[in-house]
Amino acid sequence: MRQSLRDKIIQVCDVKMAAKGDQVGLSFYAFFANKNDNPELLMEAATWWIQTHQLDHFEKAKVIKEMVQKGL
Repeated sequence: MRQSLRDKIIQVCDVKMAAKGDQVGLSFYAFFANKNDNPELLMEAATWWIQTHQLDHFEKAKVIKEMVQKGL
């Protein structure tokens, strides 16, 4: 996964956890605007989320942040 996407995921997770606590859940769509203006990046996130790690639709932001920081 490219570094810019990793940075965005960490940033979004931090914002969501600050607003709603460590147990807040999110989907990979949380990292993108409501309009699909970068389909390649969206597919990169979806592939990482669905194919590589077989995560549920919603996962805890804390878990996602930790995975990204570990380079998984």
